[in-house]
Amino acid sequence: MLKIDNLHVSYGMIDAIKGISFEVNDGEIVTLIGSNGAGKTTTLHAISGLLKPKEGSIVLDGVELTKMPANRIVSMGLAQVPEGRRVFSQQTVQENLQLGAYHRKDKEGIEKDLDNVYELFPRLKERIKQTAGTLSGGEQQMLAMGRALMARPKILLMDEPSMGLSPLLVKEIFRIIKDINAQGTTILLVEQNARMALAIANRAYVLEIGKITLEGTGSELADDERVRKAYLGG
Repeated sequence: MLKIDNLHVSYGMIDAIKGISFEVNDGEIVTLIGSNGAGKTTTLHAISGLLKPKEGSIVLDGVELTKMPANRIVSMGLAQVPEGRRVFSQQTVQENLQLGAYHRKDKEGIEKDLDNVYELFPRLKERIKQTAGTLSGGEQQMLAMGRALMARPKILLMDEPSMGLSPLLVKEIFRIIKDINAQGTTILLVEQNARMALAIANRAYVLEIGKITLEGTGSELADDERVRKAYLGG
């Protein structure tokens, strides 16, 4: 489904991503783990079209994305849940969700997907007319996820969905990620909570200073001594 080959991304003279290659197959949950500054968010932004690579290829279902504007990439079936949620704080819950479907014309499909989002996130349904800026952190994260789902993506990129949430909410968010995947959406997950991310991932990659240093199944990396020492507290 998604294939990244020899990807290089720079900020001016700084090489943030140094020739990484990986793939995400249809139906998988794949996670990228790594410390702050490893290049995880930069990788997602390059895939989404928010950053233009210096070199390399990003292919979704056989189509090269590197020269394509971000809005076209969304219409190709790729959506991103950004780090920090980035909800439209002055808009209501329902308006935020409707904005996620901005490129769609199928009114019946949009209504059906709205119902599905409210089923996944019952708390959002209770707050349909509430402005997004007044929601709790966990509710804003749910809204950001729901907004991305309104694009009806084939593949969903998620950037640190558990950041700043209580342990109870983290468990709920990861349960919902599994539910979204079970409904047929492929997921590429960037997450600092390596333990939770590896527990739900089919496959995983470790990103360190712009390079992939380890790869394997989620359980293989969870059992790897190097990963345990660096990311799982021993």
